[in-house]
Amino acid sequence: MTTRILAGSYVAGQALHLTYLLARVERMLLRYGLALILLWIGAMKFTSYEANGIRPLEANSPFMRPFLAALGTQGLSNAIGATEMMTALLLIVGSLWPRAGLAGSVLAIGTFLTTLTFLFTTPGWESTLGGFPALSAGVGQFLLKDVVLLGAAVYTARESMAALQRASFD
Repeated sequence: MTTRILAGSYVAGQALHLTYLLARVERMLLRYGLALILLWIGAMKFTSYEANGIRPLEANSPFMRPFLAALGTQGLSNAIGATEMMTALLLIVGSLWPRAGLAGSVLAIGTFLTTLTFLFTTPGWESTLGGFPALSAGVGQFLLKDVVLLGAAVYTARESMAALQRASFD
């Protein structure tokens, strides 16, 4: 019986250790993976290929259309790219400076909420599936990943807020 209790405690201890390790990996993947995606996509916005690729999304968006008219295709793409890269840098330093991380998270949340509105403003629903709102490969499937990225941004915001709260009690 004592052996079974000791074995059970060992297994419980290993499970606890694994849970702690997975939590650390989770935090790193969510924060730095989100930053990597924003940095990469932000850098691509400075190319004419990407600027012209997102133009139809911007042109169909009531929110983005005025910015497109004011800045032009490449100008708006550059502004978006600079914002995404700044957001990524804030997320990266966020583990050291929670206020920066919170700012980056809020910017990321705004970015993904904005891009998700394109699902509703850009033509691209696939009508051949008998009325089911299937997402087209060109628009919908491209944007749907932003739901998960939005979740990662909300997670990093909560993590930064918790760090700020801990710091205020120290």
